[in-house]
Amino acid sequence: HDPVIVKQKDTYYVFCTGGGRGDGGIIPIRTSPDLVHWTNAGTALPGVPEWGRKEIPGARGAWAPDISFYNGRYHLYYALSTFGSRNSAIGLATNVTLDRGDTNYHWVDQGMVLRSFQDKDDWNAIDPNLVVENENRVWLNWGSFWGGIKMRRIDAATGKLSASDTTMYSLSSRPREQPIGGSVEAPFIIRHDDYWYLFVSFDRCCRGVNSTYNVVAGRCKTITGPYLDKDGKRMTEGGGSLAIAGTTGNWRGPGHQA
Repeated sequence: HDPVIVKQKDTYYVFCTGGGRGDGGIIPIRTSPDLVHWTNAGTALPGVPEWGRKEIPGARGAWAPDISFYNGRYHLYYALSTFGSRNSAIGLATNVTLDRGDTNYHWVDQGMVLRSFQDKDDWNAIDPNLVVENENRVWLNWGSFWGGIKMRRIDAATGKLSASDTTMYSLSSRPREQPIGGSVEAPFIIRHDDYWYLFVSFDRCCRGVNSTYNVVAGRCKTITGPYLDKDGKRMTEGGGSLAIAGTTGNWRGPGHQA
């Protein structure tokens, strides 16, 4: 689930949701030279870090990792949570290389980046995505359901939230009436030409053949929004132009479009 990919030299690396069973590590890794043939390459972390067990006692494996390279290091953001809860946290681990054969290979737990609380936050600290605007402006966007997708400025030196810019931006949200229930998650932002594009997943994942996940997008010339779909509707008002959806055959619920 929730794969994210990066290339270092001639090798592709995929990180994904999972792990945490028994004594196993969390955040599985797979490698490939050609995007076709894949090899299991262990896990990024030996288990849920001590701070994570304290903050989110019910968390087992890690969710929805995001891998990026800036400021001379690989940054692996990930979420700790339990289904249906806003008691969630986003953590960070860093490494100078992804090559396990390199003597410098070592994931360093950098601790918690941000936390959401069931009793006071209308957003959920899951599904992190890091986007580099330039060497001085780095952003983390995240979220699902409830108040929708949020974004904060990151301190590029630490990988944690900026102390100088504390503005929280709202990027995408949906009406909360059923059956959709405000379902939006898994934000990913990329730049193409003069625009920033925000992709999010609508509707429901993880229900087998009944999954209704689909991917929509909007764009803006400034990274902080407002993001508009093809019809000019703001994504904070439920807008989003369809990018991909399931078929009536055996391919269901495409989403978490890293």
